[in-house]
Amino acid sequence: MGDTSIMWFRRDLRVRDLPALANAARAQHCVPVFVFDDRLLTKGRFPSASRTAFMLGCLRELDAALRERGARLMVREGRPETEIPKLAGEIGAGHVHWTADVSPWSRQRDQKVIAALEKQGVTAHASPGAYVVDDPGTVLTQQGKPYTVFSPYWRAWLEVPRRGGVRAPSAISLPRKVATGRLPKLSDLGLEFDGELAFEPGEAAGRRAMDRWLRSGLSDYAAARNTPAGGSSQLSPYLRWGCVSPLELERKAAKQSGKGSGSYRRQLAWREFYGAVLQHCPGNVRHEYQERYRKLEWKRRGKAFDHWHEGTTGYPFVDAGMRQLLHEGWMHNRLRLVVGSFLTKDLHLDWRLGEAHFMGHLLDGDMGNNNGGWQWIASVGTDPAPYFQRMFNPMTQQERFDPEGAYVRRWVPELAKVPDKLLSKPWEMSQEQQAEAVCVIGEDYPEPIVDHAAERRVAQERYRSAS
Repeated sequence: MGDTSIMWFRRDLRVRDLPALANAARAQHCVPVFVFDDRLLTKGRFPSASRTAFMLGCLRELDAALRERGARLMVREGRPETEIPKLAGEIGAGHVHWTADVSPWSRQRDQKVIAALEKQGVTAHASPGAYVVDDPGTVLTQQGKPYTVFSPYWRAWLEVPRRGGVRAPSAISLPRKVATGRLPKLSDLGLEFDGELAFEPGEAAGRRAMDRWLRSGLSDYAAARNTPAGGSSQLSPYLRWGCVSPLELERKAAKQSGKGSGSYRRQLAWREFYGAVLQHCPGNVRHEYQERYRKLEWKRRGKAFDHWHEGTTGYPFVDAGMRQLLHEGWMHNRLRLVVGSFLTKDLHLDWRLGEAHFMGHLLDGDMGNNNGGWQWIASVGTDPAPYFQRMFNPMTQQERFDPEGAYVRRWVPELAKVPDKLLSKPWEMSQEQQAEAVCVIGEDYPEPIVDHAAERRVAQERYRSAS
């Protein structure tokens, strides 16, 4: 075989600090490729038009960055276990490089690709780059067992040596007469998205957002991180699609002193913890980690779920979060917890319904993070905190984290003129106050679909019975 390599991009859509690309580009010729697999895009468990639209934008930016270096992004459609070996045969490639992933489906797919390449005498190389540490699953206890509680994982994670960063290749040489194809439109993939992306896609936008965050947001993160109207880095879509190197971000954050740096690095470690959990417990993608809660009986999906996903529950904090998700494809983490608690412990609906809804809309939708987060808030996952500690009161959460109502008033504008002291409980307004606020409860804004205090007691009994 000639000195030709393939760089298979997946969810690592950047050229900077990407070991797989740096290694592939050392060959005399290198073909960067992205394979559109309908098993993920349209026929899988969690198709998402908005996330795919964001991905396409990232791919266009990646193609531009590759062109600056003398290459282009090749586009293939089909199953990677077929298309990657086929491409290797067409161009005489001896090596294929990619960035390792942790989800069960990705690992099974990659094994199929490796087996097919081996039959052709082609060597596969999986490199780190998707996480801060090379492999989150190798962070183990002193007994060599996986961590099932975050805090000790976090302490061990801090001690793991980091790899060195790598430069973006200055030049990438394509073989002669290689037809690269063109990037499809969203409609070509059988998807439709009429909204506008709230995040500019691509590596350049991600790096600008990272620099802005490190310069003006990180220092206040410890104090402001639970404030939904601000305080978040909003870098999660760029981390999800690899537009920003997690290692570079963590390294730069670690250089700053103060509580903000440590608090933010801890959040990056949560991402890696959930990746490790998924590696060691692949069955989590279908069922609860805690076996005792697999017998919990959930209510059937119905009108209550519709109110939840539309943001019309009558609880302003919940509704604001759900409307932000529908509009932006993103939601502040504090709201993810609040709306998750409301679905599972006020409405008693299956956490998997919430998981699927989030994955259908989140630009940062990630199997490990999303699954881990939903199991955490449903009290069925790894961390063993008692279920009653994760029954969030939507009124007190709003009063604590959005005391002036900036977030709620933005996303639930019909409540714009409701007095601050009643904004978390607008149904307590008198008729005169409703008239002054131009918001009649039951007409302009819905009454609460459930009584939180009553449903909390129901949830306690449900979990107690399952325990």
